[in-house]
Amino acid sequence: MLKKIFISAVLLIAVLSFVVSLLGGNNNGEPQAAIGDRVAVINISGPIVDGASVEQTLLGGTQAATSGQLMKEIRDAAADNTVKALVLHINSPGGSVTAAEEVGRELARFKETTKKPIVTSMGDQAASAAYWLASYSDVIYANSSTLTGSIGVYMPYMNVEDLYKKIGVYTGKIKSGPHKDILSPDREMTPEERAILQGIVNQLYGEFIDVVAAGRKMDPAVVRGLADGRVYTGKQAKELGLVDEIGNYYDALEAAGKLIGVSGVPEIKEKPANKPWQLLFEARLNDLILGQLEQALQGAGAEVNAAPVPKAER
Repeated sequence: MLKKIFISAVLLIAVLSFVVSLLGGNNNGEPQAAIGDRVAVINISGPIVDGASVEQTLLGGTQAATSGQLMKEIRDAAADNTVKALVLHINSPGGSVTAAEEVGRELARFKETTKKPIVTSMGDQAASAAYWLASYSDVIYANSSTLTGSIGVYMPYMNVEDLYKKIGVYTGKIKSGPHKDILSPDREMTPEERAILQGIVNQLYGEFIDVVAAGRKMDPAVVRGLADGRVYTGKQAKELGLVDEIGNYYDALEAAGKLIGVSGVPEIKEKPANKPWQLLFEARLNDLILGQLEQALQGAGAEVNAAPVPKAER
């Protein structure tokens, strides 16, 4: 019985995958045009976070730009001989320092190993960690109204100790060391803890300064003078040397094309966004597969005992 259910599940996966490929692919019999020199466009939309893949909404948009997906796209572009340049299409308020560091390392590797140019196009905003990534570009385009800069690092925390007391909530911890519950919201931060955290922020801030100074070929002291956390408009950023040109996405594409010897807007390689029906269909497919496997396990009398997982969290 279990074997029959397993075979049915495999066949179901194969049939539904074939249907998805028919609906999403090119199946009209038309010949594919030969691929020439092109530009890989990497979209960095939403907060920049650490993670494996981009989460898409049912309307086709993205909730965040994950470091795993961005690194994969950069590596795919580096391995593609038809890709002669990279365009970062950024509309992001920033995000995780670690995620920016991960993606930045891949951008640096792309430039070092391929010797191919990187161009950035800024949308509504390209601030903080998003500007960190833009700094790896050879040319940065922004609109006059783009909000960019915000060069700096912060570590948020909250103290609700008085609120807890007011509603009669009292907390306690058994901890292995005096700083294990650092940033705990139920007590005041000690001066020693504040100094520890400030040291971390200062280190990361210094790394941010170094990335911008190297990428923009500016004196680190000059960058530090601009890096008080404030945002600049694209026009202001150009006057300060943080942006090269005022222009939109297609201006950036043309600039990338010019760098690789292509006149006008070059052919692009871009990761397609899933259509809403695909997301719904794939979600339904997952439900069906999981349902088949669950039935198979139940039919075989399988019993699963999940072991407790130790955690080291704050």
